[in-house]
Amino acid sequence: MKTLYLNGVKISIEKEIDITTFLKNQNLSQKKIAIAVNGSIIPKKEYQKNILKEGDKIEIVQAVGGGN
Repeated sequence: MKTLYLNGVKISIEKEIDITTFLKNQNLSQKKIAIAVNGSIIPKKEYQKNILKEGDKIEIVQAVGGGN
């Protein structure tokens, strides 16, 4: 098992996987989100090329509408 941190919460995955697969496994949509891995923003076109590894810190933020 590999340990990652998703928005500060420790989670385990079975093996190193790309960001797209990770999002699917976590039931997260790729729409209107931004992802940073270890402090670096990852462009959506790079999700399949970026492999998540042991100890990675993933931050996911979702765009929300609102205002006055």
